Amino acid sequence: MIKISVAIPVRNEANNIRRLIERLLSQTRPPDEIVITDGGSTDNTAEIITEFIDNGSPVRLIRAGEALPGRGRNLAASVATNDWIAFIDAGIEPAKDWLELLSSTVENDSTVDVVYGEVEPIIDSFFAECAAITYVQRADITRHGFIASSLMKRSVWKSVGGFPEDLRSAEDLLFMEQIERAGFNYIREPRAVVHWQLQRTFASTTKRFIVYARNNMRAGLWRRWQRPVFSRYLMLVALAAVILLVSPKLIWLPFGLWLLMLLARAIVAIRRNGARYPAGAGRNFKRLVIVIPLLATLDAAAFIGSIQWLFVDWFRGQRKPAVEARNGA
Repeated sequence: MIKISVAIPVRNEANNIRRLIERLLSQTRPPDEIVITDGGSTDNTAEIITEFIDNGSPVRLIRAGEALPGRGRNLAASVATNDWIAFIDAGIEPAKDWLELLSSTVENDSTVDVVYGEVEPIIDSFFAECAAITYVQRADITRHGFIASSLMKRSVWKSVGGFPEDLRSAEDLLFMEQIERAGFNYIREPRAVVHWQLQRTFASTTKRFIVYARNNMRAGLWRRWQRPVFSRYLMLVALAAVILLVSPKLIWLPFGLWLLMLLARAIVAIRRNGARYPAGAGRNFKRLVIVIPLLATLDAAAFIGSIQWLFVDWFRGQRKPAVEARNGA
């Protein structure tokens, strides 16, 4: 059997880390070690981890100070003592046979360098159900896997230079793209499932996706998400401008078209997930009431996060060389 180290980045995960460690230790194929990087927690996350260490569990703790997820994973992988590394995140719950299914996949095929498992949203409320329908993509339509449900050779992580360390999100996408470009053999094991807790409110969803949008811009991945959003709204703005010139009384028309656009996207999302989340006409109508404003929320977050990137990251980056040049002179 291969020996596996599980790498976990954490920050202020006191509500989740105990359950995650317990679920890892009770796997049908337990990990040989669990390496956790604490990226500057201000709650008692580190103390909870230390309890497991003091009880003799195969857990190691790295206190990294301020560290984003990419740096947390890199530090954990760099000190791991085994040739295979499984990545998972706090706030995610692995199924009992998660690691066994991942490991058996590579043990049965020596040509495999990376195996990605599946992620399933935790549906514990009607809002979570609608959120899953709105923005959780099925495995069969995603280009890559899910980094927080993966197992790979340590040499793969090292060969591609690890994760970018300056991003709050999207670092996993860049990392997986590097693996693909490097020509490593990666496959999927859909039976190896982890469960992901979605955001529970419109406010927390907005906050999270603003972070996603800003870092998506920083990672240069805006074409995959923001560009379609920008294109749709640019067309609406252009239409509104034409209508305002021709007949100001019809200025309500772009607003109506915007609502129709959201309605059409919501219907497509519900139909696309019909087999996964079956429901009758009545429940689907109720879903529309949540999915439509959720789509509007994601669109707004895309704009806000992109504007933050423009003024905080890009503009500051443009000014920095000029300031350095003046100081150097």
